[in-house]
Amino acid sequence: MKGYNGILLEIDLTTGQINKKQIREEDIKKYIGGRGLGMKLLYDNLPGPGVDPLSPENPLLFMPGPFSGFPIPFSSRTCVVTKSPRTSSVNKRFEFGSTVSYSNMGGFVGPEIRFAGYDGILIKGKAEKPVYVFIEDDVVEIRDASRYWGMGTDDFDKYFIQDLGDRRFESCYIGPAGENLVPYASVINTAARAAGRGGVGCVMGSKKLKAIVVKGSQIPKVANHKEYLELLEKSRKAFSIDNDDRKFWREQGTTGALKYSSDQGSQAVKNYSEGTFEGIENLATESARKKIWKRDFACFSCALSCKKSGYAKGAYGTMVHDAPEYETGTMLGANLMIDSLEGMAKLIYIADDYGIDIISAGNTIGFLMECYDKKLIDKDFLDGIDLQWGSVDDSIQMLHKIGKMEGIGKLAAQGVKPLAEKIGQGSGEFAIHVKGHELAAWNVPAYEKTGISYTTSNRGACHLNGGETDGQNEIVMMDSLGACAFASNWYKDDLHYRHFLSVLTGIEWTEEEFNKAGERIFNLEKMMNFREGFDKNDDILPERFYKNKFLHGPKEGAIVDREEFDKMMNDYYEARGWDKETSKPTDEKLEELGLGYLI
Repeated sequence: MKGYNGILLEIDLTTGQINKKQIREEDIKKYIGGRGLGMKLLYDNLPGPGVDPLSPENPLLFMPGPFSGFPIPFSSRTCVVTKSPRTSSVNKRFEFGSTVSYSNMGGFVGPEIRFAGYDGILIKGKAEKPVYVFIEDDVVEIRDASRYWGMGTDDFDKYFIQDLGDRRFESCYIGPAGENLVPYASVINTAARAAGRGGVGCVMGSKKLKAIVVKGSQIPKVANHKEYLELLEKSRKAFSIDNDDRKFWREQGTTGALKYSSDQGSQAVKNYSEGTFEGIENLATESARKKIWKRDFACFSCALSCKKSGYAKGAYGTMVHDAPEYETGTMLGANLMIDSLEGMAKLIYIADDYGIDIISAGNTIGFLMECYDKKLIDKDFLDGIDLQWGSVDDSIQMLHKIGKMEGIGKLAAQGVKPLAEKIGQGSGEFAIHVKGHELAAWNVPAYEKTGISYTTSNRGACHLNGGETDGQNEIVMMDSLGACAFASNWYKDDLHYRHFLSVLTGIEWTEEEFNKAGERIFNLEKMMNFREGFDKNDDILPERFYKNKFLHGPKEGAIVDREEFDKMMNDYYEARGWDKETSKPTDEKLEELGLGYLI
């Protein structure tokens, strides 16, 4: 099939066996690539429900989309797909029942996988000692990584490629957090880009896999080359440097949302008890431009350059890194009541060096700060750490504990749901998670529809779930194509994503078929969760949002109306064609989407 390599690279770390398998054309047409095709391959390769996510039986997939590797602007992303080590249901059906997990990263790894001749990599089994996977076109080897085990991501990123002797190789890897099986460990590439959510780095660590390194020299053939070039030219003109949105991304990146969100009352502040942070000016774009940022840099075939790099210096030493972004700046800044830019930059650097999901880490530390402030726990519980609101030093100590899985870090590494179960005393009401997955940096009371995005996400709480049904289906397709959500508003009308997919493959995609593919993938994920024991009882918001009113800012008094939110959820199930009592997709809906095999 044009536009694809059609090959899945399958590597068994237990046996050392390496296979290059043909991907069924029917699966490519129905599930596209990236997140969608990854989910179908996960379904096909899981022995069944209840598999321990950290067992050799749990597959780990690295899935670039069909756009990845082509010079289609803003489309180089890769989805890491597996069964989650993070989530659990209210009514446990299996000891190890958990949701699907998918995490998206930019950079250059995805295109290089495609250049090497593959549409995905499936890792199964577990190595006896630390290894990395070496890929150069047809040459695929499992190599010893013992000398790199224990190395932080910053050093690894520098020295590993030097040791290979060719800077054209691209790699993704875990840090000590993944090695130590921190459940919210990330997969990192180029030191700061991350497949951060859902514990994919923990699953990678459970397989003793330190890294994947890849270089290739080919590209899939395009079906309609003339029309493809015409679309590229149109896109270049439409997304010109004079575009105001592009100027925004190049100037501010996601950091631009820090002040905006605070001003709108939608930011996670003080463990989500408020939506506005008084110290936000110290962390936002103007301050970062003045004190830290020295360089803007971009992913493959992207002119947005939303990543910012530079160095911070001061009381916390000098470090070269990127900081802040919206999620990192909020979760290790406003959510902890920290307004020191240099201090926050140090926290971000430490978390990235361990390879920790900063969203879950910041959420967890904020929860512990509130428990300590309310005297539900003491310094003995925290191994002597005086975990006060706004304290950079205490937060640094806690990050080290988590990354090393030492003392209180072992429990904190499990996230807020297990912590609340351990602490009790009503702390569960302000443990901010859905299905055991911590919420991201966008607060709920001021904009209740944000809550729908969190409660209905198939990987547990997710701010990139697209809101309601149509938006969710669109996000699924972007994740499956390898496209970046930041540029999605520009891909419309005659530059719609389906036109690019049509010229790449030679198969004409109608708007209806395109939308149905996104719906199909979302329902596949939902059914995989349902067989693990997740139902309507798990689609719930934290109690805090129903009981805690904002006391400050433009959304003072904001609170979620439980009755209204329940109605919104029922409307959502009806729009999805799901049973309102269980949240299970109806048999009619599954048949309509070509998912009859799941009935």
